[in-house]
Amino acid sequence: MNKEKERESAQERALILSKALRRRDDERVRKLIEDFAGDLDYEGHGLKELAISGEAWQCINQLKVEPRMVFVHPDLLMEHPEASLHYRGIATLSLKRVGNIAANVATWESRTSRRTPNRAAVLKVARLYNAVISTIIEGTDQWALENGYRNIVATIGIGLDGSMRNIIGREAEDAVRERLSRWIKNSGIPYKREDSHTFLLGQEGMIRMKFGSEPDILFERRDKDQGTWTQAVTIEIKAGTDPAGALERLGAMKKSFDKTRARVANIALLGVVTPAMRAELDDMSIEDFDLYSVLNTDEGWKEFTREVFDHELRLLMQGSHGIDP
Repeated sequence: MNKEKERESAQERALILSKALRRRDDERVRKLIEDFAGDLDYEGHGLKELAISGEAWQCINQLKVEPRMVFVHPDLLMEHPEASLHYRGIATLSLKRVGNIAANVATWESRTSRRTPNRAAVLKVARLYNAVISTIIEGTDQWALENGYRNIVATIGIGLDGSMRNIIGREAEDAVRERLSRWIKNSGIPYKREDSHTFLLGQEGMIRMKFGSEPDILFERRDKDQGTWTQAVTIEIKAGTDPAGALERLGAMKKSFDKTRARVANIALLGVVTPAMRAELDDMSIEDFDLYSVLNTDEGWKEFTREVFDHELRLLMQGSHGIDP
């Protein structure tokens, strides 16, 4: 990756992370816990049943810390599933790990689902959090509640760093699609826009361009006699620039390309290509382009559009009589 590209990537990630942390989700969820009006009887419920160790319980009592600020009680989590963020953060657990061990809490924390979670799942999650938190307290000299709060911010930051890959990826997809839409209007290729995701291209609308997922961009060719559409070109966009995740992104891309027909041209726009990834791409017979160059240089964009619209689709030879959108 060149230095300019690396610097811009670092700036973009830093801005997204900074904006997300300024939302102060940790403080919002902490207030929910502090204001919870219900009676939370930990000892009556059973510390062992809640996976809270005796040593950790004794520690927070000596520190005169309100138990609810450290340990999960199922009643509170049932009422406020988004409080999972607080306890998961103290336990330094990722969403993925919690999902693998106990239950999927992503919807709880984002509140994308307003349904009350299953009681058995809540208890399972509570026991996981409490067991890990107990271990942290037992293994930390002079543990204090402030340690737990720092863990929450760190866990949020690490999770955001991972989710930023998806955010940056979506922004790159939108940028390519937006530029393609503008370019088609000025290219001289006859076109008709059916909706925000679909263009008909060519003198008789024989090529259809669709924006979607798996693949991110699909070109189909219409059989004039049958009236059916068959795949012609697929484009996958992988904006990630971290070499460590390159092969993982390649695997996701391959999964999409494996669904295409044998004669379909598969094209990839990539944020980074490692040597190991290059070998895989060559074996897969995938035409790839540098995403940064495509979006930021005239030469890169021309090379990309020439490959798709001239070499593969033969649309640039059809004249400049456009169809009104």
